[in-house]
Amino acid sequence: MTATMTRPAPPRRQTGRGGGSRQSREMWMLMLPALVPVLLFSVGPLLYGIGLAFTDAEAGRNHVTSFVGLANFGDLLADDEFWSSIRVGLIWAVSVTVLQFLASLGLALLLNQKLWFRGLARVLAVVPWAMPPVVIGLMWRLVYHPDAGIVNSTLGTDINWLADFTWALPAIIVMGIWSGMPQTTVVLLAGLQGVPKELYEAVEVDGAGSWRRFWNITLPQLRPIIVTITSLDFVWNVNQFSLVYVLTQGGPGGRTRLPMLFAYEEAFRYGFFGYAATLGLTIVIVVLALLGFYLWRQLREVS
Repeated sequence: MTATMTRPAPPRRQTGRGGGSRQSREMWMLMLPALVPVLLFSVGPLLYGIGLAFTDAEAGRNHVTSFVGLANFGDLLADDEFWSSIRVGLIWAVSVTVLQFLASLGLALLLNQKLWFRGLARVLAVVPWAMPPVVIGLMWRLVYHPDAGIVNSTLGTDINWLADFTWALPAIIVMGIWSGMPQTTVVLLAGLQGVPKELYEAVEVDGAGSWRRFWNITLPQLRPIIVTITSLDFVWNVNQFSLVYVLTQGGPGGRTRLPMLFAYEEAFRYGFFGYAATLGLTIVIVVLALLGFYLWRQLREVS
């Protein structure tokens, strides 16, 4: 007789209320070590800051904090210093985001080519990413030094870039572009390497030039990445604080006072914690509104 081998039946999955609840408990137990720091250091301060925005909290032991409702928001809308910081912040964020993207895209296209020492060039391109913001700020203070700075030495000028009412904001914008290029370049370079080579070969058969290949193949393939990285860059730039604080501390005369610098001064220089929290909450609302409009436009064009 010939023995017939039968395949054993696969084990049945445990179903029912008991098995599902046990798996759910195990899932939450595994996630708990990661959720606790998030709740303590992210969600908790966020909720506390939102609540603080509706109070008159100030520095001082004898001050009794009370609920003031929307009074802080009314004071904020009537504050000329606030609107000045919003204007400076939007100029900074939009300029740095757009110019940083264009420069990073050009650098990514260059690093994607077959160049000598391409690996070394890619490493050097991300060096600013590894530098702490304070170090970057101190380095650029030396670059813009009116007497020994490389900018004045190269251009043959004697401008005090960080103290000049006209040039202070453009100077920190250049610094912001340089410091933020590495992460944008790395993301765009990864996207370029993911574009199928067959698409380029197909359009080359039709005689398409470099510009046509870039416009019809590269940009459409990079569109999701471009939307994501420019959105993140805009949020990061709006929330920028340390770089500009080290360089100018908001001067001269508030010409480089970003919204985060204004909130810092209100909270830690003047002690108006409730008013500063209101400013922070307002900035979050403005950023979310602008970002939502931008993403809506991009998704609408895709569909």
